[in-house]
Amino acid sequence: MTVFLLLGGSECVVSVRPRPWPKPDPQVAAAIQAIYRGRREVPLAVRVRDRLGELFPDASFVEAFGRAGKPGWSPGRLALVTVLQKAASLTDRQAADEVRENLAWKYALGLGLEDPGFDHSVLSEFRSRVVTHGLEERVLDLLLERLRTLDLLASGGSQRTDSTHIVAAVRDLNRLELAGESVRAALNALAAACPDWVDQVLVVDDWASRYADRIDTWRLPSSRAGQNELALHYAQDGFTLLQAVHAPGSPAWLRELSAVQTLRCVLVQNYTRTADRAGRLRIRRRERAEDGGDGLPPAPSRLASPYDTDTRWSAKRDLFWNGYKLHVSETCHPQADGDRPTRPNLITNVTTTCSTLPDSRALEAIHQALHRRHLLPARHYLDSGYPSADLIVSCARTYGIALVTPVLLDTSRQAKAQQGFAAHDFTVDWDGSQAVCPAGKASATWNDVVQEGVAKTVVSFAALDCVPCPVKQQCTSSRKGRWLSLYPRELTEAIRTARAQQQDGTWQRDYALRAGVEGTVRQATHTTGLRRAPYRFRFSAQPVSCRFAG
Repeated sequence: MTVFLLLGGSECVVSVRPRPWPKPDPQVAAAIQAIYRGRREVPLAVRVRDRLGELFPDASFVEAFGRAGKPGWSPGRLALVTVLQKAASLTDRQAADEVRENLAWKYALGLGLEDPGFDHSVLSEFRSRVVTHGLEERVLDLLLERLRTLDLLASGGSQRTDSTHIVAAVRDLNRLELAGESVRAALNALAAACPDWVDQVLVVDDWASRYADRIDTWRLPSSRAGQNELALHYAQDGFTLLQAVHAPGSPAWLRELSAVQTLRCVLVQNYTRTADRAGRLRIRRRERAEDGGDGLPPAPSRLASPYDTDTRWSAKRDLFWNGYKLHVSETCHPQADGDRPTRPNLITNVTTTCSTLPDSRALEAIHQALHRRHLLPARHYLDSGYPSADLIVSCARTYGIALVTPVLLDTSRQAKAQQGFAAHDFTVDWDGSQAVCPAGKASATWNDVVQEGVAKTVVSFAALDCVPCPVKQQCTSSRKGRWLSLYPRELTEAIRTARAQQQDGTWQRDYALRAGVEGTVRQATHTTGLRRAPYRFRFSAQPVSCRFAG
């Protein structure tokens, strides 16, 4: 397969023939040695080349490029340029200039003083090819593999993971702006794909003025009535556009355009159409069901932008953002006071998910990635957003990983008040299908049920035992006796063990090791500018759906 790179405004067929990286040019090496002689810190690019050598071989990226055509730039060296570019927070144009002008970069890439480098557009095309062929994690895989050969990284040991929010590379839109901008995006896509069809079919006088410029809050009506009227205009235009696209005489491929599909989803999620007694369609905006409306789609499926269908609005405590979640995992090494770790803390995995995806549902993907890299930890330090009883058991059984994490405490009335008998004060005989209360009374019933899709066991005690019990006030206020809702045996025992452990001071001191990952996340988001995504992400973990409960 060939690659088309835009160089100087013309298309050029580019091929890749894997070759070893050239050694650093002697003149460049001599200049670097003279400049950084003494105590001056050597640049990152020079240290990477000296310590890691040919870090990204061309052969690791050859599947994304063709073998016929004009030879292009080495994809392995482009990968290194991309890494150095991100480390320095440079634009593509600035990174291309560094390749031409910076001696440290020329040293790392094995370029001579006279090498002109490449056009900055090559970097964008390289990233596109890498993502298209599913090689976006290849750079991290190669780096971790090299670190393993240097005995700086190994499986087992301890790792820690934390998540943070990433703001999408799109404009924040309210519902009114989203509806109008979706119509505008679809019109632009249709005009670019089939301009003759647009001229012949879409003859609407006020569309040109309404959608000529991007939909912006500053140009929208200030009154609520005016905004509602404009919202219905956007909906009417959108449904008219979809009707024209799906007409029998229209090319069938037009309805498959992503912008058209996105417009359809936006309209379904934000409007309803009902027929009155005369058969006329009535369009109405959706409102929340608690406000008497038809209901809005759940957050995981609610589109936030017509230009990035993966970004979602999400909230966490007092934080509200439109974007994604980033999960960062790194090694960590317990150490005694005054001792220095023998290995550095190294990032082992980075996972991007929808902002609405709970942390607990991202943990399996993280462990699968670490398993693929042969870097599974023996102990995984997490905050309270990741664990559940099921995950504690499944991670130990499937991967042999012990999750070191605070679990939610008992939420019963007695446990919250720290007075009386909580669930953990009852003795459970799983083999005999019976529970015994602190007063020594055995349970009356033992029923396996499914509550909210989760298998549980409900245990109840007879009222004849509970009502006259001398310690009843410490146990229950019900006249029907005490009852317990238990998870399956393995989960119940795991959660009870975890709750008991986290009350111990030794466990608390050990868990303090997790706090270091917050500094790593801050460095990633602030130093490299990762808080705001420079590109639009694409992942298929949660496909967009137009169907939801109203």
